[in-house]
Amino acid sequence: MVLYFFGRGIWYPFFLKIKGKESIESVNKKNEKNILKNLQSLLKNKKLSLPFDKITLIALKDERVLELWVKNNQKFIYFKSYPFTAFSGELGVKLKEGDKQIPEGIYKVEYLNPNSSYHLSIKINYPNEFDRVKAKEENRKNLGGDIFIHGKSSTVGCIPIGDKAIEELFYIVSKTNKKNIKVIISPYDMRIKKINLKNSTINWYDNLLKNIKTQISFF
Repeated sequence: MVLYFFGRGIWYPFFLKIKGKESIESVNKKNEKNILKNLQSLLKNKKLSLPFDKITLIALKDERVLELWVKNNQKFIYFKSYPFTAFSGELGVKLKEGDKQIPEGIYKVEYLNPNSSYHLSIKINYPNEFDRVKAKEENRKNLGGDIFIHGKSSTVGCIPIGDKAIEELFYIVSKTNKKNIKVIISPYDMRIKKINLKNSTINWYDNLLKNIKTQISFF
């Protein structure tokens, strides 16, 4: 497969296996015409243009939807949503490899994979610094990883949105500076409801939820 890192405003390949020969450019070239056609009216109605200056992705586990918020010079505005096509685990944080949990927290995009076995994928930087610090405090190891937003309709701890949706989101993300992309993964939509998720075995979970709520309240 080809994986990509980001530098100087450009995505660069850093690993290549023989069976994976697509690039971000080749994938986008195949999909660009249909994507731009499908987005044309939405972009016009919202008075936006590609590429976007900043992107925030909000994954809501209970609602099973991924929201795309974008910014072009002015404030962030809601752009569109992508329903999950599968789900694993339950509400609550990811603590270890194999627990099938979708992480919760504030993340970044690490790289794009145009040769994913799940069609296309966007890598999230789980475990982030917060996850690693808490694991060290609790002497937890084997935190797991390889958390992606991807295509298809199956998953174990990732966020699948189907092939057509990931083609579109992959294209949009690839046009935006990685430093300007944030991923918020929340157990539920804290802007409109409250679910009691008290966990007596995780004494830091309440603080994490407060941080997520603070972040999500801007959108």
